[in-house]
Amino acid sequence: MSSVILETGGTAATMRRNFWAGVWRVMKRKPSRLVGAIIVLGFAFMGVFGPMFYPELLPRDTSALYAPMSAQHWFGTDGQGRDVVALVITGSRYVLLSALVTAVITVVLGTTIGLFSGFKRGRWDTVLMRLTDMKLTIPGLPLLLVLSTVWKFGSAVEMGLLLGLLGWGGVARAVRSQTLSLRERGFIEAARGLGLSTSHIVGKELLPSMAPYIAMNMLIAVTGAVYAQVGLFFLGVLPYEADNWGVMLNLAVFGGGALTTTAALPYMLAPLLAILLLTLGIVLVVDAMDEIFNPRLREE
Repeated sequence: MSSVILETGGTAATMRRNFWAGVWRVMKRKPSRLVGAIIVLGFAFMGVFGPMFYPELLPRDTSALYAPMSAQHWFGTDGQGRDVVALVITGSRYVLLSALVTAVITVVLGTTIGLFSGFKRGRWDTVLMRLTDMKLTIPGLPLLLVLSTVWKFGSAVEMGLLLGLLGWGGVARAVRSQTLSLRERGFIEAARGLGLSTSHIVGKELLPSMAPYIAMNMLIAVTGAVYAQVGLFFLGVLPYEADNWGVMLNLAVFGGGALTTTAALPYMLAPLLAILLLTLGIVLVVDAMDEIFNPRLREE
């Protein structure tokens, strides 16, 4: 028995080493993918540790309002004399944390409903898909406009929770389609023939096969959540109780006149550049993941 356990453990360790070796080969094949991974990790580090390097209230220099870019202020200052780079870094935690919460809720709800609906079929499939269709018909922006009158969204978790509850429908539909395709495969038929439970088949057979697809959907959900919340704060739909990139854009455009004068232009460009870099990093990582988990692409 012990020899079997050791052999199984050795096989698993070998598989892990081969997997990570394959990941490294895929990343090296296109250096841009390494750049994407570094960008994503850099933003994660900035969101977690960046605000720790600054005081809760950033210092203000009233003699340098909308100061131009310089060695001291790489992207100048805002209308209160605060360093723009410091604002981008301290505001990243709210944006990235709410995007992560959104992605987790979107993927967990969408995957659970899609897997169960596609595997069980019948009455459960009908009920869950009607529920999903109802969810997809709810207009997100008008609902957020109404909720913003009673909900301040000062917490990133609150923002992520709401966006996640509004965004799982598309993932559920997509996962159900994948499940309908996989449930007819031979290994699923064999598992059902052995009398294995639904939870075992879904958790041990279907879910691992769909893990790459789910992971890519999670990364894509992060970018969608960033766009959604930044857009809402930029439009002024939500109050300015939380510093983030959307508030910076709103103040730069409507308060500093960044679209008509050059004084506040760096103040507007800094959060836009942050959003662009984050999106680029995620796109490059998704491209790498597609090849890592797709044998046909690895062979090309």
